[in-house]
Amino acid sequence: MPTEYQIVLNTCPDQASAEQLAHALINQGIAACVSMVPEVRSFYRWQGKVESSQEILLLIKSDKAHYHSIQKLILEQHPYELPEIIAVPIDHGFGDYFNWINSNLSTHNDPD
Repeated sequence: MPTEYQIVLNTCPDQASAEQLAHALINQGIAACVSMVPEVRSFYRWQGKVESSQEILLLIKSDKAHYHSIQKLILEQHPYELPEIIAVPIDHGFGDYFNWINSNLSTHNDPD
């Protein structure tokens, strides 16, 4: 059975911008946990050329009710012109972990 939780994926160009976003997401109560995966190599097409970048992947754990706030914060603070923001729903997981997520999120929910 699907849950109300999600992981939002985002890549950052460097440690400083990744840490800044992670702290902002946690401090605003819109993410319970942000895991940073260093040294991710991304290949993509940008402005007609195939590019490659060393990036840091953020795994942002939250609930679906906070998605729009997460997206807004990333768009305001991210150094990229077109940042990756992809929400992946969590179908199943450990109930106690979900309870922990709930206890670490603000009670504010995004408008639908």
